[in-house]
Amino acid sequence: MADEPAHRVWPKQDIDPAVLGALAHLYRGEVYRSTHWRTRLDNTTNWAVVTTGIALSATYANVNASPLPMILVGFLVSFFLAFEARRYRYYNLFRARARLLETDLYAPMLSGRKINLDDRWSGLLADDYATPHYHISFIRAAGRRLRNNYSWILAIQAIAYYGKLAIHPVPLASFSDFVERAAVGPIPGGLVITAGVLFHSSWVIFAFVTLKLDQNYRLHRQSPMEHE
Repeated sequence: MADEPAHRVWPKQDIDPAVLGALAHLYRGEVYRSTHWRTRLDNTTNWAVVTTGIALSATYANVNASPLPMILVGFLVSFFLAFEARRYRYYNLFRARARLLETDLYAPMLSGRKINLDDRWSGLLADDYATPHYHISFIRAAGRRLRNNYSWILAIQAIAYYGKLAIHPVPLASFSDFVERAAVGPIPGGLVITAGVLFHSSWVIFAFVTLKLDQNYRLHRQSPMEHE
């Protein structure tokens, strides 16, 4: 540190103060919008957690309580996942813009490198404002939110459902008892169990498939605006 000059010599920039001020306000706006959509993502996750908690309370309220709420909450959580995937696409759009400004404008400026408006970053940002579009597909967005948050909620739902059938009204004595307890009204227990296995297997497979899609996309993406 002692060998470094006391004052860094900054090169002459091609961006005049007025343009730099406008870019600073632009960056503030993109950070605000990404923060706003991040909050909306958290709200959707909170709804899923709260509804799962309510279903758990209703299901385990007493030994004769029906396990049906745990089945219904699985479908409700799936709808929340779809809502959150849509919100994530907006969040990803604004985050990508803010991140591009950080890496290609502010980072070089802070390290003393010259900045000009002829670099690739300015064209990418201008094109994104001229023709705004999502940077991630709905499928990949849903897979990412599923892997990060909703897989844990759905796993808890599945374990809680099995636990309810296993202990109430008395501990299971045989698999036939398990099938009998899984019946919902006129729907046979075997059919309910099969549907549950297919439901939970499908989201596990979906999580792995979208993970591979994400990995493949990162290997072949051409633009830094197309963020993870």
